[in-house]
Amino acid sequence: MPAPDPAPQLQAVDALEVLVLVDNVTDALSTTGPGAVNETAQLLAAGMTQMSGEAKCCAHHGLSLVLAARTGGRTRFMLFDAGPEAYAVTRNGGRLGVPFGSLEAVALSHGHWDHGGGLAEAVRLIHAANGGARVPVHLNEGQLVSRANTLPGGGVLPYRDLPGPAELEREGAQVFLSPDARLLVDGLFYLSGEIPRVTAYEQGLPGHLRRAADGESWEPDPWLMDERYLAVHVKGKGLVVFTMCSHAGVVNVLTAARGTFAGTPLHAVMGGFHLSGPTVEKAIPETIRDLMRFGLARIIPAHCTGWRAFTALARECDESVLMPSAVGRKFAF
Repeated sequence: MPAPDPAPQLQAVDALEVLVLVDNVTDALSTTGPGAVNETAQLLAAGMTQMSGEAKCCAHHGLSLVLAARTGGRTRFMLFDAGPEAYAVTRNGGRLGVPFGSLEAVALSHGHWDHGGGLAEAVRLIHAANGGARVPVHLNEGQLVSRANTLPGGGVLPYRDLPGPAELEREGAQVFLSPDARLLVDGLFYLSGEIPRVTAYEQGLPGHLRRAADGESWEPDPWLMDERYLAVHVKGKGLVVFTMCSHAGVVNVLTAARGTFAGTPLHAVMGGFHLSGPTVEKAIPETIRDLMRFGLARIIPAHCTGWRAFTALARECDESVLMPSAVGRKFAF
């Protein structure tokens, strides 16, 4: 039986900043509106004294966000996802001055290599910088199953498995393995439970597979029921929702968040909306139509959203609402 949802105990924060540690895109030149700062400013603040290729962050197919919640004069940090591999976490984290020793929790959105491939390295860096304290890492069992994609010709392309609890614990983690929603960092961050699928057009990821119970064959897994979203309640604004790949569908995610936090307005959504690729692009019109109905003050697409969906969003949104993510960019709420 699922544990009671802790959403009513989520604490509102005074302010929230989000630093993009890993993303598909690098864009340090485009102008940004209020509440967004480009990579170069972050690099200068972290000590960059000469512009060079070696001084810059690298873009990579994946996503990782450093969240900083300010409350009562104190800032509390956590990491949501860890990108595709160790290199991106180490390189970008060092150049951006990520305070690894201050990260109090790590959560994984779903069990794909581009979000969890750097997980062991992130734990190692945090553990080494925090004086040797165990790093709380929040997972669910479904995220640890082997995954694969169906190739156009009918073959199967396996994904690299994510590090399991034993490997993470060797790097300094304390693994919390549960399907249930939970609060992180003394109630400042909400990690969801299973996301209900309610729309007709959000079909998950067709062609996606998981290892069957026999340990040998593959079985269809389009719904990725292990996926979770993260939410933060910012005083005077409302809920900021992070949906890192939206295999559940970004509209399903926001519908779930609105129902879970009834009475608290939805202020913003940030993350990968997974509207790129031949199996999901057909859902762009319905997704954009319904996304607009939430009346969000800010929409920040990242990672797997895709240029077709971003172009459609740009036709519907004011520039004060829509701002794409990029590696090293910081957003303030």
